[in-house]
Amino acid sequence: MWTSLVATALVAGTVLAAEAPAAPRAVASVHSAKETQRAIAKALADPARADARGDDARRKTAEVLAFAGVGPGDEVVDFLPGGGYWTRILSGIVGKAGHVYAIWPAEGAKYAEKTIPALEARHLSNTSLMVMSGPEMRASEPVDLVWTVQNYHDVANTPAGEATLDAFNRQVYAALKPGGTYVVIDHADAPGSGLAGTSTKHRIDPAAVKAEVVKAGFVFDGESDVLRNPADDHSAGVFDPTIKGKTDQFVFRFRKPR
Repeated sequence: MWTSLVATALVAGTVLAAEAPAAPRAVASVHSAKETQRAIAKALADPARADARGDDARRKTAEVLAFAGVGPGDEVVDFLPGGGYWTRILSGIVGKAGHVYAIWPAEGAKYAEKTIPALEARHLSNTSLMVMSGPEMRASEPVDLVWTVQNYHDVANTPAGEATLDAFNRQVYAALKPGGTYVVIDHADAPGSGLAGTSTKHRIDPAAVKAEVVKAGFVFDGESDVLRNPADDHSAGVFDPTIKGKTDQFVFRFRKPR
């Protein structure tokens, strides 16, 4: 539970609340491949997702979630959840025994203004929609998975740059149970570019991400190439019409040691 023992957030003068999750396990859960696949398939087939299902193939949704290993009963942080595409799916996967925290840092509150009412209208009883009171991400009880998609590069877009990333990764580490998983999906920049393109092209060098996260104490636990696109030469910004929706993306999984 985050910032409040009843999992609430104050946004634009409105208190948003969700049913509090059950007491967490001491260490992160481990699901069999079949259990994960069944939960993913059920969540993706939910009739309530009819409006979003057309994007599943492009996002390689089933493959990415299977790689993450998320399953029933998990507690998950969806950091900077955009329009809530992944939040809705994760809610279906973790089920009644799990919980999803859709988290926006204070400086990202404007991005929550449309998403929070839209998700609230869906009455996801196992989901908390939360804008933090400051830039940091905090948890009073650790979770199984921290998940962020196409946002990691934005964390670096402050005057502090690398120092901000260091602080964020330490916060993620603290938020996870021993054995917990940290999944980072983002737009790839050219090898050796480091953080140079984070604000201009909204890309980040995958090697820089790996080095930063491992520096925080995580173990690199694998990568998936399902979103890689060798035709993307990394020169254009991700919103350029020539590459938008088709960028070369990396999918990294890190593990907090038990």
